Amino acid sequence: MKIVPLDPDRAPLAPTPSEEDWPALMRLVAERRDRDAFGRLFLHFAPRLKSYLIRTGSSDDAAEDLAQEALVMVWRKAALFDPGQAAVSTWIFTIARRLRIDAARRQRLDVAEDEAVDLDRLEADEAGVEERAEVSRMSRRVRDALGQLPAEQAQVLRLSFYEDEPHARIAAELGLPLGTVKSRIRLAVAHLRRLIDLS
Repeated sequence: MKIVPLDPDRAPLAPTPSEEDWPALMRLVAERRDRDAFGRLFLHFAPRLKSYLIRTGSSDDAAEDLAQEALVMVWRKAALFDPGQAAVSTWIFTIARRLRIDAARRQRLDVAEDEAVDLDRLEADEAGVEERAEVSRMSRRVRDALGQLPAEQAQVLRLSFYEDEPHARIAAELGLPLGTVKSRIRLAVAHLRRLIDLS
């Protein structure tokens, strides 16, 4: 029912676009608020971010929340991405790292040093024609799965990811506790993953 972090001993769940496709997906998100492009970014980066956050000392629940928060920020701040300054993966992992450090400071926790993580072992943004075709199929599966979510899950996912609403504002708008909103978003993401796996 959660983002499943990658197992380094297993093959990735889905192939990844080629290196030049990541900036193209970011442009689609930035310029057109393209949901399919964001879905592809989310499916690729969510488990990798969670694995990274767990390896750098976050608990499973904290890693889940921080990975989701990082991807919400990617949706909101996509226009700020500059391919001349960094790779998409570097930019996204930097967002997650900063969120982790901020969360640790807020909670007065000791922050694990990044030297504990071999950043060179993170997967490169490389893929061939076959992988791109698979990503295109996955994009269709994500779109179809989004249409099958229960109304209350689709509503919070739409407000959070597609309308850029912070969790607290969603809670206020819907008259729900903040924890309920966060739980619904987690359930929606988990349900989405199950639907995609079954299709």
